[in-house]
Amino acid sequence: MVGVLRHLISIRLKLVLLSSFLLVIPFLGYRYILEMEQYLSRGQEQTVLGTARALATALSERPELFNESTYSRAQDNQDLYVYPVFQPLSVDDGSLQDWRDYQQYEQHYRESSLIPNPENQLSSFRGIDNQGDPLSFRLMLGEHNQALYAYLRVLDEHIVFRSREGLRVDRSDSLRISLVNRDGVFQRYVIAPYDDELIYPFRIGSDITDFSALEYEPRISGRWQRIPEGYEMELRFPLDMIGNKMSLSVYDVDNPETHSVAAIVSTSASSNLAALGSLRRPTPEIDRIVAGMGYSNSRVQVVDRSQRVLLSVGDIQTATGLLLSEDGGEEDSGFLGWLEDTVLHPLYYRVLTRPTTDFVDELYQDGLVDGDHLVPALTGQATTRYRALDNNTTRILEAAYPIVAEGQVLGAVIVDQNMNGIRTFRNQALETLFDTMLGILLLTMTALFLFATSLSSRIRGLRNQAEKIIDDSGRITNTIAASRSADEIGDLSRSFASIVDRLSQYTHYLENMSSRLSHELRTPVTVVRSSLENLSLVSEEEDAQIYIQRAEEGISRLNLILTNMSEASRLEQILQSSDKEKTDIGKVIDACVQEYQQIYPGIEFESKISLSPVRIMGNADYIAQLMDKLIANAVEFSTPGKAIRVACYADNGEAVVSVANSGPYLDHAMKDRIFDSMVSLRPEGKKTQPHLGMGLHIARMIAEFHKGYIEADNLIEEEGVMVVLRIPLL
Repeated sequence: MVGVLRHLISIRLKLVLLSSFLLVIPFLGYRYILEMEQYLSRGQEQTVLGTARALATALSERPELFNESTYSRAQDNQDLYVYPVFQPLSVDDGSLQDWRDYQQYEQHYRESSLIPNPENQLSSFRGIDNQGDPLSFRLMLGEHNQALYAYLRVLDEHIVFRSREGLRVDRSDSLRISLVNRDGVFQRYVIAPYDDELIYPFRIGSDITDFSALEYEPRISGRWQRIPEGYEMELRFPLDMIGNKMSLSVYDVDNPETHSVAAIVSTSASSNLAALGSLRRPTPEIDRIVAGMGYSNSRVQVVDRSQRVLLSVGDIQTATGLLLSEDGGEEDSGFLGWLEDTVLHPLYYRVLTRPTTDFVDELYQDGLVDGDHLVPALTGQATTRYRALDNNTTRILEAAYPIVAEGQVLGAVIVDQNMNGIRTFRNQALETLFDTMLGILLLTMTALFLFATSLSSRIRGLRNQAEKIIDDSGRITNTIAASRSADEIGDLSRSFASIVDRLSQYTHYLENMSSRLSHELRTPVTVVRSSLENLSLVSEEEDAQIYIQRAEEGISRLNLILTNMSEASRLEQILQSSDKEKTDIGKVIDACVQEYQQIYPGIEFESKISLSPVRIMGNADYIAQLMDKLIANAVEFSTPGKAIRVACYADNGEAVVSVANSGPYLDHAMKDRIFDSMVSLRPEGKKTQPHLGMGLHIARMIAEFHKGYIEADNLIEEEGVMVVLRIPLL
């Protein structure tokens, strides 16, 4: 359990947990994209309202287009009326269900009727063999989004389909269409199905019996469907193939043996261009004005003051407002593509909403428009609003602008767009953001994990080395290999290596201290013991005094050894409570040199003391004590006949005191260690009194008390050593 907890709080886990804070970056990106969606929505709102304003301004200059008589029911004549349709119609579903709102405008054509086409009286081929109910049909024409829609409901007792073995198209029930195209050319088409099926129109020449002249016309689409009373037919024509004249004729064949025509019912005469009826659209000028404005990717509707739709252009399902690529580029069929399709996108769309075009706008299911945005527009106030459909995944942006002429509201222009374009843009941006950030997070976390693993490995290696330094008995038996790395762990490794090396040397000194103390104490103890023994053997007082004196010298030597051992610790405690004052260190050094000339009469001293004051914040007594240690050390190692050189001056903001003596060089490895405690380099022959290696250590303590430092180095110009003290100037 403890091992598990230690693993849970490892550096790797900590770095991985800390890297999880990077998740705030995609959150901020998500919030930013949502804000951008709001800005885009506002921009789309202004664009839609501007479109409605521009169209309303153009239509307000033609008030006559909004005369209610232009939308009245068609009169009985040879002309064909085309009514506006406000949604696309399906012409291949085999049902007239989507025409139910327009059937009130359908026209009735029948055989032997003078109304509406007098030629129907003359076109009857009824004979003795072709008796039956009169042929009739109902016709409705509608226009939506640059297409002409039509349906015919034909009452026919006997339906004769085209033979699949025959090539002629005039020997069965058929629909013949005569029209003038946009170039003013008279053209005729025939639709003669084999059965209930999608229609196959053919353009015919002057002679319908010439089947070699038949030419398939793919632009006309629709379906033929039988019903109990006869058959129904739905058609769709692109408006760019139709001019302003058109005629529809239903040919009835009742006898499947003779294939003779029993009756013909037409909307108008169809033999030539002049006889055709006109296509009358209630608002052709409105259509031309709207088309001339060139607006696309929106649903545009024009309504009159009675809220009736006069024109409807565009589909709300495709009116996204923004033209965006669905895939955003080439699809990746590799592993990344599989990962996005099967893992990432299903995860994203648990949060995101995928736009759909599979919706129905029930607000426009009839010929009247009614909405909260239209009522203010018909009172002269432009409005915009957002409306959510029942599926809760689609929002509609609606703008209505009044059409005003001479202070009177004639109608309104409604421009609608769904918000799928912006939502698609948002989703694509979020997908890109999430994909990018997920990749960055994975790379970052992997890199951090590897980096943490490397750190853990190095730290664990350093720990393992540290554990092997000391054996079970507490002895230092190993060392730490210093790392060459320049980072903090490498620095720590080098520091540990230095500490272990110094500790090893100090431990070695302590291990040898017993023999050193034994050596130092043996001589005075022997002196005292021999003196006491001799004292017990002599009887004369004069000889006793000699032995007593020797015993006192031995005791003094023992006292000196004990004093030296406790001097460093006692001084360290005194320094902690000592005060500092402004001191001219040059005067202190000069006074000390004069005293040393008296104390050491056989030694020559050379001094170079700065004439200018060298002021520091310190304690003159401690400086003098430091100089005592340095001079005593220099005198002991100085070559006879060579002067000891003392200098004091200011340099780069520091007071510099140097003591140089001729003599043996310092060992390079001992330059930094001679100021440690209990380090002595004196050979046995030069020891005039006990030395435990505390003098220079005390000197360093005094230097550090004055915020300075002390160092020793070999001379360059001659064999010898210089000790330099540096203390910050006041």
